[in-house]
Amino acid sequence: PGKMLTNISSLLRACAQKSVSSNMFYPTNCFSFVFKCDLHKLDEAPATEVVMTREEGLKYYHIMQTIRRMELKADQLYKQKIIRGFCHLYDGQEACAVGIEASINMSDHLITAYRAHGYTYTRGGTVKKIMAELTGRRGGIAKGKGGSMHMYCKNFYGGNGIVGAQVPLGAGVALACKYQGNNELCVCLYGDGAANQGQIFETYNMASLWKLPVIFICENNRYGMGTSVERAAASTDYYKRGEFIPGLRVDGMDVLCVREATRFAAEHCRSGKGPILMELQTYRYHGHSMSDPGISYRTREEIQEVRSKSDPISLLKDRLLSNNMASVEELKVIDVEVRKEIEDAAQFATTDPEPPLDELCNHMFSNNPPVEVRGTNPWAKLKSVS
Repeated sequence: PGKMLTNISSLLRACAQKSVSSNMFYPTNCFSFVFKCDLHKLDEAPATEVVMTREEGLKYYHIMQTIRRMELKADQLYKQKIIRGFCHLYDGQEACAVGIEASINMSDHLITAYRAHGYTYTRGGTVKKIMAELTGRRGGIAKGKGGSMHMYCKNFYGGNGIVGAQVPLGAGVALACKYQGNNELCVCLYGDGAANQGQIFETYNMASLWKLPVIFICENNRYGMGTSVERAAASTDYYKRGEFIPGLRVDGMDVLCVREATRFAAEHCRSGKGPILMELQTYRYHGHSMSDPGISYRTREEIQEVRSKSDPISLLKDRLLSNNMASVEELKVIDVEVRKEIEDAAQFATTDPEPPLDELCNHMFSNNPPVEVRGTNPWAKLKSVS
């Protein structure tokens, strides 16, 4: 028996080596999670054993790398004063956006706060249009008139500049879903800094009373502007804040954890049980916005530790490589493709013309006859075309 086991072990090693050398990868793999999932008013939890296909893994990697590189390029353009005004970057939190999108449909709805570049991309926006919007150009996704905080596409409602204001709007979208009976839901995102807003608790109440199909998601990146959650909140258990609404808290740095938690939450909503609250524990590498260096209230060592131990892209990459679902060379090809796409988009965003003044008031209404809009004084008239 000992000799037989030795032979089997040798055979398995040989097969593994042959598989790697001939680029034969496992098409699927089952992953068992050892992750902490805290529950509130729930009898069941998301799956801890899940299957990810090779195709899914490579897709998640490509999207996360695109968001990361896009945000790093935005940082560079901002420092060159090509992007101006408010600009809140999403690098470090990519697993949240990608995991959520992997578990809902494009016909579902999503609304978020002003850290919105990643969601604009996952909802169907192109890198080219997002970068052009950041530089205020005519080819931007909001035609150069929205900027960093106000980007939109089908079933994506921004990008909202007022802290917490998107939460009641998201509940309104969920009310429309229920009213129309289309089995759709709304994902409503906000940060830990907005979690203390009164309008959020008012929205919880209405959503629970009316059993709205809405997933409230708190992206807890540990700092609201320059204040740590411990200094700003009497309770940092954001997933329990709904009180009468069920909640769960998972690792927001692991794309598969986010995916399974969102899948669980979506099934809860679609089954008619009403709203559910999720807390994703994540981390932003940049400051709150580009005006915040991000190191006056936390140390460089803290940021580096998160990068080295919990980076969402590195976690996925290691998972793909260690389970023979991709090769290093294959992932490098994706990296090169992403970098080229970002560079091409940045080139477009810096050469495309700015929108002319006579387009300033256009698209105020979706389907109206042209109307006159007062300018900076009663004698200055501009025209608005739908």
